[in-house]
Amino acid sequence: MDAQGLDWLLVPLHQLVSWGAAGAMIFGGVVPYIPQYRDIRRTQNAEGFSPYVCLVLLVANILRILFWFGRHFESPLLWQSIVMILAMLVMLKLCTEVRVANELNVKRRLFAAADKDEEIKVAPRRSYLDFDPHHFWHWSSFADYVQCVLAFTGIAGYITYLSIDSSLFVETLGFLAVLTEAMLGVPQLYRNHRHQSTEGMSIKMVLMWTSGDTFKTAYFLLNGAPLQFSVCGLLQVLVDLAILAQAYIFSRHPPKPAPHTTHPTSAKAL
Repeated sequence: MDAQGLDWLLVPLHQLVSWGAAGAMIFGGVVPYIPQYRDIRRTQNAEGFSPYVCLVLLVANILRILFWFGRHFESPLLWQSIVMILAMLVMLKLCTEVRVANELNVKRRLFAAADKDEEIKVAPRRSYLDFDPHHFWHWSSFADYVQCVLAFTGIAGYITYLSIDSSLFVETLGFLAVLTEAMLGVPQLYRNHRHQSTEGMSIKMVLMWTSGDTFKTAYFLLNGAPLQFSVCGLLQVLVDLAILAQAYIFSRHPPKPAPHTTHPTSAKAL
């Protein structure tokens, strides 16, 4: 059978593989957060998930969408950003509801245990419009997060509209978008180094990061994505490998346990 006779099989197969890769690219980034979401719902405890993860991913993906208006890239990458923004808003909503509910339960217990003559100080509601840097991104209502995201999108969108004809601005915007996401693993890397321990960090999760970042970087390289995507994808893989190296080193040479020391867990984007 000649090559032309195989076209009827190879062409649909190639199309199917392309669709599969595009689907993995669009939805693969949110997969690691599904177990985290289910765990928070089950335990009603959001202490192990940092809301700053949502902040970084929201900023990175909003900037990436704005970059698309200045320099079009593949549609799966655009849809990936949209899906990630929606996923992070869902995570923020759940975390805010759980945190506020837990704070209310603590207040109820305090009131129940207090004497009638004893005054209980109740923390005021924290709002986005307070402009208090000490409470930034730790607000009491999900609506405050939405307002902040909309304000950032509006300001960044207006600046992009005014500067869309500048190739320097557009390329810088794209670099900032992917660099922000690539640096998301650095706080975990620094925490491990500072404590000389990876206690509280899931190795399976890091392996998922590494495999996902490797696939994503290969996708960038094979599909001719803008240079910023490929460079920052490689940087992201290096950070993942560094975290895995820390886990290996610290497991072979564990530090002496320090009394009264706890290590919070953190999360990262794919």
